[in-house]
Amino acid sequence: MTEVKSMNSRDKRSEELQPDILVIGSGAAGLTAALQLAKSCKVAVICKGELNGGSTFYAQGGIAAVLDDDDSIEKHVNDTLTAGAGLCSSSAVDFTVRHSREAIEWLIDSQVNFSRREDKKRMGIADFHLTKEGGHSHRRIIHSADATGRAVSTTLTELAAKHPNITLLTNRVAVDVVIDESAIPRRCTGAYVLNRSSGHVELYQSKFTVLATGGASKVYLYTSNPDGASGDGIAIAWRAGCRVANMEFNQFHPTCLYHPQAKSFLVSEALRGEGAILKLANGERFMSRFHEKAELAPRDVVARAIDHEMKRLGEDCVYLDISHKSPEFLRSHFPTIMKRCLELGIDISKEPIPVVPAAHYTCGGVMVNHCGQTDVANLYAIGETTFTGLHGANRLASNSLLECLVYGRSTADDILANIGTTPHPKQASPWDESQVTDSDEDVVISHNWDELRRFMWDYVGIVRTDKRLQRALNRVKLLRQEIAEYYSNYKVSNDLLELRNLVQVAELIIHSAIARKESRGLHYTLDYPDTDDVLRDTILKPEPSSSR
Repeated sequence: MTEVKSMNSRDKRSEELQPDILVIGSGAAGLTAALQLAKSCKVAVICKGELNGGSTFYAQGGIAAVLDDDDSIEKHVNDTLTAGAGLCSSSAVDFTVRHSREAIEWLIDSQVNFSRREDKKRMGIADFHLTKEGGHSHRRIIHSADATGRAVSTTLTELAAKHPNITLLTNRVAVDVVIDESAIPRRCTGAYVLNRSSGHVELYQSKFTVLATGGASKVYLYTSNPDGASGDGIAIAWRAGCRVANMEFNQFHPTCLYHPQAKSFLVSEALRGEGAILKLANGERFMSRFHEKAELAPRDVVARAIDHEMKRLGEDCVYLDISHKSPEFLRSHFPTIMKRCLELGIDISKEPIPVVPAAHYTCGGVMVNHCGQTDVANLYAIGETTFTGLHGANRLASNSLLECLVYGRSTADDILANIGTTPHPKQASPWDESQVTDSDEDVVISHNWDELRRFMWDYVGIVRTDKRLQRALNRVKLLRQEIAEYYSNYKVSNDLLELRNLVQVAELIIHSAIARKESRGLHYTLDYPDTDDVLRDTILKPEPSSSR
């Protein structure tokens, strides 16, 4: 009889703190990588809050992929390149699109409940309903009604929770990665992580570390993102010595619900794909004055058009009208949006939805290759945290979850190919909090948080000028100094860590925006309204002193 040894609590805790791979983030990117890696490795996944609390869970529209016989890789590639306003990496686009079908097939095999066609004629992938969104020339968005992110997130979380090689650790926030400066080349050996339950910082040591923390849209006052989107991975990688690129390209989703009780509720682009019309308060359509594709123009065009009309008329919002569709159609295709609007007294089958633009997606980020490798050995990054070159100056709708899946899988493949020759890291120094005290001035954090997000919205928003950017830079430098002093003297907390990361990311966005002397894609400046003939990415490299 085979002897089964039970693992005591000390052994279990040691395994948690010394996994083969540490994945920071539990969205689509992090869990995709973790599930692939767990085939032969021990993986610890840390989550800032509770599971299913990240941006993936709230994604409504779907995932773009070439799944229809009438569609083609070339068409999807061309649509992505067009939306990216000339700055997409053709190799990254081709790599992502060519791997789109196999990524979707993996999700289908994983039992993600995608919406089916009403006129099913064949078995298999042709049975799934595909919708169309702005910038796409073909119906290629596979979805689960209007809650695709929820379907993907819950399915992958359930699979990870049941996997014997994956440990899911909630309420933990990464402080910084650990770098072995004596190694040649210098390499990442884990991370310092705040356990929000105990209030103490723990040392996790691993052969490889993967940053999958999402974007940084909480740097803006109005956003469609959940509270955790504070740019943690970007700031952590920057402090570790990694380059970042194209941080000036912040996508503002054109249609977020405008209601005092709505907070950050996205009204999916899929509504416009199914015929929803943007109108002014007097019922007048306006998008045809801004783009030949009207409501189906790329997101940056639609967001700027709405912003222009709101400022021109002094209005608080515009309106998205899909009331010409039947209630049955709306309940079938957009149950989440219909339910939320009804809770707020808006019947979308009878009246238009009040909407405004809001910060939605960070197109720039940590520079990585097709395998998710950063500039630091053994440190990988995937998902919205990264700059892969896929999105260029503007992300094509529903390419974001696709990027998470494709690069999550390629990152896992690369790690698995190298883990056998990678030694366990040597013991690093534990976190030292002997020189700090508990804060009695948390009001400083909330005040700085509010000030940062307000001036970023006012000065570094949808429309920019040199004067506004310079004002923002002056303020962010003062804030960063104040926050650094606070960080040095007090014990860390979730709010302090997020603020520290946000102010760093804000400065990167501002420097990147100042450096781009043209208007392109998501970066629009009144001082340089034309687009240059020369194509270039904005690449920032940290000084050695920026590293921990």
